Amino acid sequence: MDDFRIGGRTCRLFGSDAPACILVQPSARHENATLAAEAGRLAELSAVPFVLATVELADWTLDLMPWRDGNISRDPEAGIHAQETLAYVLTALMPELRDRFGPLPAILGGYSLGGLFALWASTQTDTFRAVAAASPSVWIRDWVPFARKHVPLAEDVYLSLGDREEHVRNQAIARVGENIRTQYGLLQEQLGPEHCTLAWEPGNHFTDNEGRLSRAFAWCIRKL
Repeated sequence: MDDFRIGGRTCRLFGSDAPACILVQPSARHENATLAAEAGRLAELSAVPFVLATVELADWTLDLMPWRDGNISRDPEAGIHAQETLAYVLTALMPELRDRFGPLPAILGGYSLGGLFALWASTQTDTFRAVAAASPSVWIRDWVPFARKHVPLAEDVYLSLGDREEHVRNQAIARVGENIRTQYGLLQEQLGPEHCTLAWEPGNHFTDNEGRLSRAFAWCIRKL
């Protein structure tokens, strides 16, 4: 693992010193303990050398929500900082990574709100060849109307969801199952069936997060 600071943010590198692709993942402090395990599991799944670059966010929710939804956060700052996070990735992190490793194909991925951010970001930039969205929070208000109108600029998109995630009492969160199925159907139309997949994982939203992400990234690497 290699830690470094860019633009006031802590970034970490895991993986090969001579990678064939770059993986970018926004991360929360609570994920720090599992990042090395995620990279290790990914290395077992992928024969292709990679470097995983994680960006530690100051506030997981505020930095990743593409717009406001009171069911996720009632903070008045919610929904206005995702653009800043994406701008940081594109103008600070990616130039640094390409200076170090060259113009390699890049994949953007994340878990939960990180997965939602990756899906949203793929409609704003063509920087990333693939998107690894593990258990993305597509239950956010108005996600489906947004997805209908905005086609990802990535070539390949991986979706996953735990098979217990839609079976919850909270009705806002419960719509995640219907929304992920709709999202997958849209991707099949927008990108083609060979360029997307939807994996159903055992368990709820808090089951094997790093395993789900490693499988998501591994699928995307195979598609490069």
